[in-house]
Amino acid sequence: MFSPRGPSLGELCVQALSSVEHGYDLLAPKFDHTPFRTPRSILDATAEALSGLGTFDTGLDVCCGTGAGLGVLRSVCGGRITGVDFSGGMITQARAAQPDATFVRADARALPFDAHFDLAVSFGALGHFLPAERPALFAGVHRALRPGGVFAFPVGSPPPRTSVAHWVTLGFDAAMRVRNAVWRPPFVMYYRTNPLSENLVDLTAAGFSAESLDLPTLGHHPDGSARCRLVVARKRA
Repeated sequence: MFSPRGPSLGELCVQALSSVEHGYDLLAPKFDHTPFRTPRSILDATAEALSGLGTFDTGLDVCCGTGAGLGVLRSVCGGRITGVDFSGGMITQARAAQPDATFVRADARALPFDAHFDLAVSFGALGHFLPAERPALFAGVHRALRPGGVFAFPVGSPPPRTSVAHWVTLGFDAAMRVRNAVWRPPFVMYYRTNPLSENLVDLTAAGFSAESLDLPTLGHHPDGSARCRLVVARKRA
Protein backbone atom coordinates (compact mmCIF):
# COMPACT_ATOMS: atom_id res chain seq x y z
CA MET A 1 0.00 0.00 0.00
CA PHE A 2 2.76 2.48 0.95
CA SER A 3 5.41 1.19 -1.44
CA PRO A 4 6.00 -1.85 -3.67
CA ARG A 5 7.68 -3.58 -0.73
CA GLY A 6 5.10 -2.50 1.85
CA PRO A 7 1.95 -4.32 3.01
CA SER A 8 -1.15 -4.39 0.85
CA LEU A 9 -4.43 -2.85 1.98
CA GLY A 10 -5.78 -6.34 2.58
CA GLU A 11 -2.80 -7.25 4.77
CA LEU A 12 -3.24 -4.08 6.80
CA CYS A 13 -6.92 -4.89 7.35
CA VAL A 14 -6.05 -8.37 8.64
CA GLN A 15 -3.40 -6.92 10.94
CA ALA A 16 -5.77 -4.22 12.24
CA LEU A 17 -8.31 -6.90 13.21
CA SER A 18 -5.69 -8.91 15.12
CA SER A 19 -4.29 -8.45 18.60
CA VAL A 20 -1.40 -6.00 18.95
CA GLU A 21 1.13 -8.83 19.29
CA HIS A 22 -0.17 -10.93 16.39
CA GLY A 23 -0.72 -7.85 14.23
CA TYR A 24 2.94 -6.89 14.58
CA ASP A 25 4.06 -10.47 14.00
CA LEU A 26 2.24 -10.29 10.66
CA LEU A 27 3.47 -6.80 9.80
CA ALA A 28 7.09 -7.34 10.85
CA PRO A 29 8.61 -8.42 7.48
CA LYS A 30 7.26 -5.26 5.79
CA PHE A 31 7.21 -2.85 8.73
CA ASP A 32 10.29 -0.89 7.65
CA HIS A 33 8.53 -0.06 4.37
CA THR A 34 5.64 1.72 6.09
CA PRO A 35 5.26 5.22 7.59
CA PHE A 36 4.96 3.54 11.01
CA ARG A 37 8.73 3.16 11.29
CA THR A 38 10.28 6.04 13.24
CA PRO A 39 11.71 8.51 10.69
CA ARG A 40 15.45 8.90 10.45
CA SER A 41 15.11 12.60 11.28
CA ILE A 42 13.67 11.79 14.72
CA LEU A 43 16.29 9.13 15.39
CA ASP A 44 19.12 11.50 14.46
CA ALA A 45 17.70 14.38 16.50
CA THR A 46 17.37 12.11 19.53
CA ALA A 47 20.92 10.81 19.17
CA GLU A 48 22.24 14.35 18.92
CA ALA A 49 20.39 15.43 22.07
CA LEU A 50 21.50 12.35 24.03
CA SER A 51 25.13 12.88 23.08
CA GLY A 52 25.03 16.13 25.05
CA LEU A 53 23.71 14.51 28.23
CA GLY A 54 26.87 12.61 29.19
CA THR A 55 28.38 9.20 28.57
CA PHE A 56 26.48 5.93 28.73
CA ASP A 57 27.61 2.32 28.89
CA THR A 58 24.70 -0.13 28.53
CA GLY A 59 21.50 0.75 26.70
CA LEU A 60 17.94 -0.63 26.42
CA ASP A 61 15.43 -0.04 23.62
CA VAL A 62 11.94 -0.51 25.08
CA CYS A 63 9.50 -1.88 22.47
CA CYS A 64 12.37 -2.10 20.00
CA GLY A 65 10.30 -3.23 17.01
CA THR A 66 12.55 -3.89 14.04
CA GLY A 67 15.50 -2.21 15.74
CA ALA A 68 15.54 1.39 14.51
CA GLY A 69 16.21 2.74 18.01
CA LEU A 70 19.11 0.37 18.57
CA GLY A 71 21.12 2.45 16.12
CA VAL A 72 20.61 5.45 18.41
CA LEU A 73 21.84 3.43 21.39
CA ARG A 74 24.86 2.21 19.45
CA SER A 75 25.83 5.81 18.66
CA VAL A 76 25.80 6.96 22.30
CA CYS A 77 26.52 3.82 24.36
CA GLY A 78 29.95 2.31 24.79
CA GLY A 79 28.77 -1.10 26.00
CA ARG A 80 26.11 -3.72 25.42
CA ILE A 81 22.79 -2.71 23.87
CA THR A 82 19.57 -4.66 24.31
CA GLY A 83 16.18 -4.61 22.60
CA VAL A 84 12.99 -5.81 24.24
CA ASP A 85 9.67 -6.39 22.48
CA PHE A 86 6.73 -8.76 22.89
CA SER A 87 6.44 -9.52 19.16
CA GLY A 88 8.61 -12.44 18.10
CA GLY A 89 8.25 -11.38 14.48
CA MET A 90 9.58 -7.89 15.18
CA ILE A 91 12.51 -9.28 17.17
CA THR A 92 13.40 -11.56 14.25
CA GLN A 93 13.67 -8.53 11.97
CA ALA A 94 15.59 -6.53 14.59
CA ARG A 95 18.09 -9.34 15.12
CA ALA A 96 18.78 -9.46 11.39
CA ALA A 97 19.35 -5.69 11.31
CA GLN A 98 21.36 -5.50 14.56
CA PRO A 99 23.09 -8.89 14.95
CA ASP A 100 25.45 -7.65 17.66
CA ALA A 101 22.64 -6.58 19.99
CA THR A 102 20.99 -8.70 22.68
CA PHE A 103 17.24 -9.33 22.43
CA VAL A 104 14.66 -10.26 25.03
CA ARG A 105 11.04 -11.09 24.31
CA ALA A 106 8.91 -9.64 27.09
CA ASP A 107 5.92 -7.43 27.85
CA ALA A 108 7.10 -3.86 28.45
CA ARG A 109 4.61 -3.60 31.32
CA ALA A 110 6.63 -6.24 33.20
CA LEU A 111 10.26 -5.72 32.18
CA PRO A 112 12.55 -8.50 33.48
CA PHE A 113 15.52 -6.28 34.39
CA ASP A 114 16.92 -4.95 37.63
CA ALA A 115 19.46 -2.08 37.54
CA HIS A 116 21.03 -3.33 34.30
CA PHE A 117 21.19 -0.20 32.14
CA ASP A 118 22.50 3.36 32.02
CA LEU A 119 20.18 4.52 29.24
CA ALA A 120 16.74 3.44 28.04
CA VAL A 121 14.96 4.78 24.96
CA SER A 122 11.64 4.16 23.26
CA PHE A 123 10.35 5.28 19.88
CA GLY A 124 6.74 5.37 18.71
CA ALA A 125 5.49 2.89 21.31
CA LEU A 126 3.60 4.90 23.92
CA GLY A 127 0.42 4.91 21.85
CA HIS A 128 0.18 1.17 22.50
CA PHE A 129 -0.33 1.75 26.23
CA LEU A 130 -3.50 3.07 27.77
CA PRO A 131 -3.03 5.88 30.31
CA ALA A 132 -3.75 3.43 33.14
CA GLU A 133 -0.87 1.25 31.93
CA ARG A 134 1.79 3.98 31.90
CA PRO A 135 2.65 3.67 35.62
CA ALA A 136 3.57 -0.01 35.21
CA LEU A 137 5.60 0.76 32.09
CA PHE A 138 7.51 3.61 33.72
CA ALA A 139 8.04 1.65 36.95
CA GLY A 140 9.58 -1.19 34.96
CA VAL A 141 11.95 1.13 33.12
CA HIS A 142 12.87 2.79 36.43
CA ARG A 143 13.69 -0.62 37.89
CA ALA A 144 15.76 -1.55 34.83
CA LEU A 145 18.00 1.52 35.15
CA ARG A 146 20.96 2.01 37.43
CA PRO A 147 20.81 5.02 39.80
CA GLY A 148 21.37 8.14 37.70
CA GLY A 149 20.28 6.31 34.55
CA VAL A 150 18.27 8.10 31.86
CA PHE A 151 15.03 7.19 30.12
CA ALA A 152 14.42 9.24 26.96
CA PHE A 153 11.73 9.26 24.29
CA PRO A 154 10.52 11.79 21.71
CA VAL A 155 7.00 13.19 21.91
CA GLY A 156 5.37 15.14 19.11
CA SER A 157 3.55 18.29 20.16
CA PRO A 158 -0.17 18.45 19.32
CA PRO A 159 -0.67 19.88 15.84
CA PRO A 160 -2.75 23.08 15.60
CA ARG A 161 -6.51 22.57 15.39
CA THR A 162 -6.47 24.21 11.97
CA SER A 163 -4.04 21.63 10.57
CA VAL A 164 -4.84 18.48 8.60
CA ALA A 165 -2.73 16.46 11.06
CA HIS A 166 -5.00 17.45 13.95
CA TRP A 167 -8.08 16.06 12.23
CA VAL A 168 -6.31 12.97 10.91
CA THR A 169 -5.11 11.94 14.38
CA LEU A 170 -8.49 12.78 15.91
CA GLY A 171 -10.25 10.66 13.30
CA PHE A 172 -7.80 7.79 13.68
CA ASP A 173 -8.25 7.63 17.45
CA ALA A 174 -12.03 7.79 17.08
CA ALA A 175 -11.96 4.93 14.58
CA MET A 176 -9.77 2.84 16.90
CA ARG A 177 -12.17 3.41 19.80
CA VAL A 178 -15.09 2.20 17.67
CA ARG A 179 -13.05 -0.79 16.46
CA ASN A 180 -12.12 -1.78 20.01
CA ALA A 181 -15.70 -1.35 21.22
CA VAL A 182 -17.08 -3.82 18.69
CA TRP A 183 -14.20 -6.21 17.97
CA ARG A 184 -12.03 -8.53 20.02
CA PRO A 185 -9.17 -8.85 20.63
CA PRO A 186 -8.48 -5.11 21.03
CA PHE A 187 -5.72 -3.35 19.12
CA VAL A 188 -4.43 -0.53 21.29
CA MET A 189 -2.92 2.26 19.21
CA TYR A 190 -3.83 5.87 19.86
CA TYR A 191 -2.13 9.13 18.96
CA ARG A 192 -3.77 11.44 21.50
CA THR A 193 -3.69 9.56 24.81
CA ASN A 194 -0.12 10.41 25.85
CA PRO A 195 0.22 14.18 26.21
CA LEU A 196 3.57 15.50 27.37
CA SER A 197 2.22 16.89 30.65
CA GLU A 198 0.73 13.54 31.72
CA ASN A 199 3.92 11.69 30.82
CA LEU A 200 5.93 14.03 33.02
CA VAL A 201 3.52 13.54 35.94
CA ASP A 202 3.64 9.75 35.66
CA LEU A 203 7.43 9.69 35.32
CA THR A 204 7.79 11.80 38.46
CA ALA A 205 5.45 9.45 40.32
CA ALA A 206 7.62 6.52 39.20
CA GLY A 207 10.69 8.07 40.81
CA PHE A 208 12.26 10.02 37.96
CA SER A 209 13.34 13.63 37.71
CA ALA A 210 11.72 14.48 34.37
CA GLU A 211 11.96 17.34 31.91
CA SER A 212 11.55 17.88 28.17
CA LEU A 213 13.94 19.38 25.64
CA ASP A 214 13.18 20.96 22.28
CA LEU A 215 14.40 19.05 19.22
CA PRO A 216 14.87 22.17 17.06
CA THR A 217 16.10 20.35 13.95
CA LEU A 218 12.60 18.88 13.57
CA GLY A 219 11.06 22.31 13.07
CA HIS A 220 8.45 24.47 14.74
CA HIS A 221 4.73 25.14 14.47
CA PRO A 222 3.59 28.57 13.22
CA ASP A 223 3.20 29.70 16.86
CA GLY A 224 6.90 28.99 17.46
CA SER A 225 6.47 25.85 19.56
CA ALA A 226 8.66 22.85 18.75
CA ARG A 227 7.09 20.13 16.63
CA CYS A 228 8.83 17.49 18.72
CA ARG A 229 10.37 17.38 22.19
CA LEU A 230 12.56 14.83 23.90
CA VAL A 231 11.40 13.66 27.31
CA VAL A 232 14.45 13.08 29.53
CA ALA A 233 13.78 11.28 32.80
CA ARG A 234 16.69 10.57 35.16
CA LYS A 235 16.47 7.94 37.89
CA ARG A 236 17.21 9.59 41.19
CA ALA A 237 20.24 8.24 43.02
